[in-house]
Amino acid sequence: MGGPRHPAGGGVDTVRSEPAGVTEGPGRSLGLGAAIALVIGNVVGTGIFLLPAALAAFGTVSLVAMGAVTVGAIAMAMVFGRLGARIPAGGGPYAYARDAFGEFVGFWNAWSFWLTAWIGNAAIAVAWVGYVQFAATGVFGLDWGGATAAIVIALVGLWIPAVVNMMGARNMAAFQLVTTVLKFAPLLFVAVVGLFFVQGANFGPFNATDDSALGAISLAGAVALFIYSGVESVSIAAEKVKDPVRIIGRASVIGVLACAFLYMLSTVAVMGTVPYATLVQSSAPFADAINNMFGGSAGGILMAFCAIVSGIGALNGWTMLVAEMPKAAARDGMFPAFFARESRRGAPVPGILVGSVLTSLMLLVAYASANAFNTIVLLASFTTVIPYFFSACAQLFWLVTGERAVHKGRLARDSVIAVIALVFAFWMAYGSGPEAVLGGTLMLLVGVPVYIWVKARRGEYGPKV
Repeated sequence: MGGPRHPAGGGVDTVRSEPAGVTEGPGRSLGLGAAIALVIGNVVGTGIFLLPAALAAFGTVSLVAMGAVTVGAIAMAMVFGRLGARIPAGGGPYAYARDAFGEFVGFWNAWSFWLTAWIGNAAIAVAWVGYVQFAATGVFGLDWGGATAAIVIALVGLWIPAVVNMMGARNMAAFQLVTTVLKFAPLLFVAVVGLFFVQGANFGPFNATDDSALGAISLAGAVALFIYSGVESVSIAAEKVKDPVRIIGRASVIGVLACAFLYMLSTVAVMGTVPYATLVQSSAPFADAINNMFGGSAGGILMAFCAIVSGIGALNGWTMLVAEMPKAAARDGMFPAFFARESRRGAPVPGILVGSVLTSLMLLVAYASANAFNTIVLLASFTTVIPYFFSACAQLFWLVTGERAVHKGRLARDSVIAVIALVFAFWMAYGSGPEAVLGGTLMLLVGVPVYIWVKARRGEYGPKV
């Protein structure tokens, strides 16, 4: 890919009117509110409902780890915003890597994120099933336990968002906005109201591990890292955003800040309202927090319904991304051509169907092994690292090469942000663990023959110029 790639005067440091090729139209149905909802809906899934108990095992030092991870996530969101202003095209990290480093690196980013999307959906669905079963038992007295019932519930939860997405982006956006409000409001209630019930005696030791404080922060950070997956959501769906040059950056940062606010406050509130010994053993920490605040047992059922809404909203947003990334790559000849096909409603139906089928198969794997859920989560986290890493590198590439004149103050600020994002990506890889790194690397290598096949079908050889 030789020669200049951008018109004179462009650059990641400048936000101006939409460039050529980015126009308004019926397909661009995501405004700022819907774009923010997409970020929040994808980042806040079912994991938040177990997060305080998982972090409590490390002690209150985990709050320090959450703060460090939050800084990295915000830096990553700012990088996506800058790159989205430079290249407001669908595919997000794929488009950024391809523009900076060439088509093969772009393909690998698209392949990695595609793996992340449909593998991650399986993890969300598995976690979602537990809350459906809890609510069914607590409210209706139904016994939906057992692997067969769990698989049926998971498949229903998976294919409802698939149908919604196939109805078009406008319906998907409305569904996402509603589910985001419904899940964010009760969590925010616990986060804010819970602060008035906090008791210092409920907090556990600062470091509850046998490791040093720094080691405990790393361990807790490895858990907290997973909760911010999805910060790139709007950049991937750029072709559906009304004003991508301005909205991508704003929605990414606002969405992550909203999630960070919710994560930090809710974790402190739950840790401060549930005794430490109880919290570390809890499978429903938010329910325990509400029960401790107001008494009774209705809190468990209420939080189960919140988790159900949260999970279905996350599946809805990620189902869209499962199709959007390969669609963008297919249009550039990097993925099989059928991924680029759209219905009359503008929905990439082939990508939605293929992704949902693969997720369904992954669900069967999850229920065939007791430890499959953790394996899926860690694997999806590692494949997320690849697009994050190359996006941060793309930002550094454009800043360091000096292709555009940049104000020195802004250059220094953007460079620091890009470096923080780069460190964040390395930390995510470390936190995924050796098994996930090995499995993820093998799955990435499988993409190379796919790349060769696509190139051969097009009668191409060598990189595009």
